[in-house]
Amino acid sequence: MATSENEFFVIKAKENGVNVIGLTRGSDTRFHHSEKLDKDEVMIAQFTDHTSAVKVRGKAVIQTKHGEMHTDTDS
Repeated sequence: MATSENEFFVIKAKENGVNVIGLTRGSDTRFHHSEKLDKDEVMIAQFTDHTSAVKVRGKAVIQTKHGEMHTDTDS
Protein backbone atom coordinates (compact mmCIF):
# COMPACT_ATOMS: atom_id res chain seq x y z
CA MET A 1 0.00 0.00 0.00
CA ALA A 2 1.54 3.29 -1.06
CA THR A 3 1.43 6.27 1.29
CA SER A 4 1.67 9.91 0.37
CA GLU A 5 4.80 11.66 1.63
CA ASN A 6 2.77 14.83 2.22
CA GLU A 7 0.14 13.41 4.57
CA PHE A 8 1.37 14.50 7.98
CA PHE A 9 -0.65 14.82 11.16
CA VAL A 10 0.08 16.85 14.27
CA ILE A 11 -0.53 15.87 17.88
CA LYS A 12 -0.29 18.55 20.59
CA ALA A 13 -0.44 17.44 24.22
CA LYS A 14 -2.83 19.35 26.46
CA GLU A 15 -1.51 17.65 29.61
CA ASN A 16 1.63 15.86 30.78
CA GLY A 17 1.96 12.18 29.94
CA VAL A 18 0.05 11.92 26.65
CA ASN A 19 0.90 8.59 25.00
CA VAL A 20 1.19 8.27 21.22
CA ILE A 21 1.35 4.64 20.12
CA GLY A 22 2.11 3.45 16.57
CA LEU A 23 0.45 0.25 15.34
CA THR A 24 1.84 -1.99 12.61
CA ARG A 25 0.33 -2.60 9.20
CA GLY A 26 -0.55 -6.13 8.08
CA SER A 27 -2.67 -9.11 9.04
CA ASP A 28 -1.42 -9.09 12.66
CA THR A 29 -1.63 -5.57 14.12
CA ARG A 30 0.87 -4.93 16.94
CA PHE A 31 2.29 -1.99 18.87
CA HIS A 32 5.66 -0.99 17.39
CA HIS A 33 6.49 2.46 18.76
CA SER A 34 5.48 4.64 21.69
CA GLU A 35 6.18 8.25 22.61
CA LYS A 36 5.19 10.22 25.70
CA LEU A 37 4.44 13.92 25.30
CA ASP A 38 4.30 16.55 28.02
CA LYS A 39 1.95 19.53 28.05
CA ASP A 40 2.32 21.76 24.97
CA GLU A 41 4.76 19.37 23.26
CA VAL A 42 3.99 18.76 19.59
CA MET A 43 4.65 15.64 17.54
CA ILE A 44 4.52 15.73 13.74
CA ALA A 45 4.12 12.28 12.21
CA GLN A 46 2.90 10.41 9.16
CA PHE A 47 1.61 6.98 8.27
CA THR A 48 4.17 4.72 6.60
CA ASP A 49 4.44 1.32 5.00
CA HIS A 50 4.95 -0.03 8.55
CA THR A 51 2.48 2.17 10.50
CA SER A 52 -1.22 1.79 9.77
CA ALA A 53 -2.74 3.40 12.86
CA VAL A 54 -1.88 5.65 15.78
CA LYS A 55 -3.49 5.54 19.20
CA VAL A 56 -3.48 8.69 21.37
CA ARG A 57 -4.09 8.31 25.10
CA GLY A 58 -4.55 11.49 27.14
CA LYS A 59 -5.77 15.01 26.45
CA ALA A 60 -4.51 16.19 23.08
CA VAL A 61 -5.39 18.06 19.90
CA ILE A 62 -4.91 16.11 16.67
CA GLN A 63 -4.75 17.97 13.36
CA THR A 64 -5.03 16.20 10.00
CA LYS A 65 -6.03 17.18 6.48
CA HIS A 66 -9.51 16.01 7.51
CA GLY A 67 -9.77 18.52 10.36
CA GLU A 68 -8.98 19.01 14.03
CA MET A 69 -10.00 16.58 16.75
CA HIS A 70 -9.81 16.80 20.53
CA THR A 71 -9.47 13.72 22.70
CA ASP A 72 -11.49 15.39 25.46
CA THR A 73 -14.77 17.29 25.48
CA ASP A 74 -13.52 20.54 27.02
CA SER A 75 -11.70 21.75 23.93
